[in-house]
Amino acid sequence: MSPTHARTAQPAETVPAEAVAPLMRGLTVLRRLTDADGALTLADLEGATGLARSTLDRVVGTLARMGYVRPDGRTVLLAPGLMELGNAYLAALRLPALLGPAAHALADELDESVSLAVPDGDGIRFIHQTTRRRTMSVSFRIGDLLPAERTAPGALFAARWDADDWARWRERRAADPAEEGFPALPPHRSAGRPSDVEFDTAVRLAAERGWALDDQLVEPGLIALAVPVHAPDGGPVCAVSVVSHTSRHSPGSLRERLLPRLRATVEAMERDLARTPADGERPPGPSGLAAWTGASKQELGRTFNESLARGLTVLTAFGEGRGALTLTAVAEATGLARATARRALITFEHLGYVVQDGRLFRLTPRVLGLGFPPLSRATLPRIAAPHLAALTERLHDSSSLAVLDGDDVRYTARAAARRIMTADITVGTRFPAYATSMGRVLLAGLPAAERARRLARTGLAPLTPHTVTDPADLAVLLERARRDGYALVDEELEVGLRSIAVPVRDRSGTVVAAVNVAMHASHRTREECVAQVLPELRAEAARIEADLHIAGRFTQVPVV
Repeated sequence: MSPTHARTAQPAETVPAEAVAPLMRGLTVLRRLTDADGALTLADLEGATGLARSTLDRVVGTLARMGYVRPDGRTVLLAPGLMELGNAYLAALRLPALLGPAAHALADELDESVSLAVPDGDGIRFIHQTTRRRTMSVSFRIGDLLPAERTAPGALFAARWDADDWARWRERRAADPAEEGFPALPPHRSAGRPSDVEFDTAVRLAAERGWALDDQLVEPGLIALAVPVHAPDGGPVCAVSVVSHTSRHSPGSLRERLLPRLRATVEAMERDLARTPADGERPPGPSGLAAWTGASKQELGRTFNESLARGLTVLTAFGEGRGALTLTAVAEATGLARATARRALITFEHLGYVVQDGRLFRLTPRVLGLGFPPLSRATLPRIAAPHLAALTERLHDSSSLAVLDGDDVRYTARAAARRIMTADITVGTRFPAYATSMGRVLLAGLPAAERARRLARTGLAPLTPHTVTDPADLAVLLERARRDGYALVDEELEVGLRSIAVPVRDRSGTVVAAVNVAMHASHRTREECVAQVLPELRAEAARIEADLHIAGRFTQVPVV
């Protein structure tokens, strides 16, 4: 297993002469937005970063062009595209893909949340989460950073600290007594903060026992039990935690009932790691980045910063099968000159996002601190909302997102047009799927047998004189929607209402939602809907899918 999980150096006081200043400014903006849970006004962002407004505008313009942030009036929001940076780290690390299925199985068996965490300096970061859905649920966001002394995994990792590590930990504790450097901690973070002696004792016990317990160190009621996962060379690569609540377990019952099963899962994980070939260098071909940034600079002029864009793209050179890369491989993967790639790597190493081991560079867990925690909780309606707004702005007709809910479609997101006469539908509204364009797209996306079963059990009532109620005719329309990739429904739900819809697919190709444009029949003919609306609808659905695929690579994106 690669040393990607190893402790990362804190940024040095002196900035290297070859560091890329625009890249450092861009990273500062992304960190401040992450700490603010993904959104800040421009005025607040200016104050948080210390950047001049003109400089900040250029940074935000460049990040927006890359799909990493989204300006919304005077507010700047993190965008799902930014998750590709964290995805690069997680893919290069390989642990979520290798150990995630076992963590899911353990969570199902124990009916408790299960987390995977790696060390990051004198803290820990979560790289995988399997949660249980209940009223009092416990979970952390992927990428969240917590102080080692507040967590069970932290005690396990600290068992391998040397004298310098302990010195840095004490310096951090003295410099940040309120733990402001850990935004993921809940309010009143000073409560329950363990003393130096208490943490030292916890670390000693963790080393002796091979497991560690968090008894309400993060917040009241939360308890966790953690066991380290070791690589074939004997070093710990991560820790697996079972996280529960005091309403379900005491620390004693958590240990007595769950530790044997947790240890058995960890042993299976370690066997899987031993069978996994070592990660090799497998860089992709050139990405054409130079042409992209050149075109963007021509389009945006002085508002676009090539140095920032190219620097961030260096992080995406890493990934599955590319956990460790030489400078040459990074340059080839990004299409950058070696000198440009080298300056970006120097900058990232200075800030703790990259570590160098001989000729090889690796990403560190700190990359997850660039937007991943707040974005890892994104839902499909939230992802789709700005795209629906853009679609409605261009077409001047309302657009919506819906999912199947039994035999109905349920609206989950919507952008209403500014018209005197428009479709008046709110989020949460349900309609019979068979009489709507989105319903037909969603039904068409089902396996043929399931589609037939639904048609057989559904009462096809005539909602208007135009509603198709013959099962055989409807089956033909659904097959056509599956073949053509869209459905157009003309006054079948309500007289005067015409709509056209296309599917939204997840990373596996499964239809999980539909997007439509609805209008009064007098606004456009059927032919105009196909010629004018359908291309725009398909293009925006593709943008929603692109964001969904990035967001859903290592997280579960709820569709509602």
